[in-house]
Amino acid sequence: MSGTEVKEQVRRFYDQIGWQEVAEGLYQNARYEDLRPVAAEYIHRCHLRITPFFQAGGRFLLDVGSGPVQYPEYLTYSAPYQYRVCLDISHVALVEARRRLGEHGLYVVSDAASLPFAGDCFDGLVSLHTLHHLPLEEQEKAYREFHRVLSFGRNAVVVNGWTESDLMSFFQPLVALMERAGTWLARRRGRADAAKLQPFQEETVREKPTGTFVRKMNADWLWVSLGTEMDFEIRVWRSVSVRFLRAVIHHQLGGRLWLRLLFWLEERFPYYFGEKGQYPLIIVRKPRTMGSDGTTN
Repeated sequence: MSGTEVKEQVRRFYDQIGWQEVAEGLYQNARYEDLRPVAAEYIHRCHLRITPFFQAGGRFLLDVGSGPVQYPEYLTYSAPYQYRVCLDISHVALVEARRRLGEHGLYVVSDAASLPFAGDCFDGLVSLHTLHHLPLEEQEKAYREFHRVLSFGRNAVVVNGWTESDLMSFFQPLVALMERAGTWLARRRGRADAAKLQPFQEETVREKPTGTFVRKMNADWLWVSLGTEMDFEIRVWRSVSVRFLRAVIHHQLGGRLWLRLLFWLEERFPYYFGEKGQYPLIIVRKPRTMGSDGTTN
């Protein structure tokens, strides 16, 4: 499948399904997140890990793959900026984003790997769960585009998922055991929808909507591909997958306390959990000045 065909497939999915509102402020795509009360505090705190990188503010924050800016925490990223420039391949996403942002937003239909902007023009850039919809070679190109349009001395923050997470691979036996136990308990309780529970779990476990293109990578790929071209670091955004949360974390088993402990560990060892966990927070920094020989000053 060509890159153009991939992008058209992704656009159709989000226009027709992903960004359709299923409840007030809740979109179909939210089914691929854990929205249970037991996980709410942890999810909220992970979302806010991005906010400090944009405290300097400025005129324009570029949101690449903005979607509808669907969670309240997302609004904090652009609060110090005059405008949030929402860029998405989905027209529906931008219509929904405008409902939330109004005149604070500017809206552009475009491709994440070919940004239609001059260089050095944004005072910040954020991209959440977007680049995995691109082939790997275009993900490389997207990072270069992010660096190109970023103003000197400013940050770009990218959140995406690794293809293989060492941490989640380690816990795979526990996750599988808890999923089997949950299905067995549901059937023992005589729930009418028990037979439907496991297929739905398996669908959400994949963390991708049926019919969309998803291609992720790992930390080694990122270091090899871009490590000599730009200044970046890999920290943790969230170390565990939705599958892990839904299978292992439950109110009856002290789930909130376990997640508070996990968050504390992530804060203490952000680089370890960033490379070994499921969702890294990648901070790309553009130096304040660049010498004629290509070195930073």
